[in-house]
Amino acid sequence: MTSEGDVKTESAVLTFLLSIHPVQVTVAEVARELVGEDASFLERDATDRAAKSLSGFGLIHLHRNLLSPTRAALRAKELFDL
Repeated sequence: MTSEGDVKTESAVLTFLLSIHPVQVTVAEVARELVGEDASFLERDATDRAAKSLSGFGLIHLHRNLLSPTRAALRAKELFDL
């Protein structure tokens, strides 16, 4: 079961990746952008878990630590005007 905090982190990660598409970034770069340079281990770990979860759901590509939204995520953005 996913916690409310995990859902918020997943949403933040996906929203960020959609906003910078087609640029690919690393998990560490996303964590720095979302929680800052001085993020705790728990905050960085939450970003990593979110990336893995979104990849598992087919919403982002996670390849060699680079993240990018899938075509499905990009289409959903168009449809829902996210």
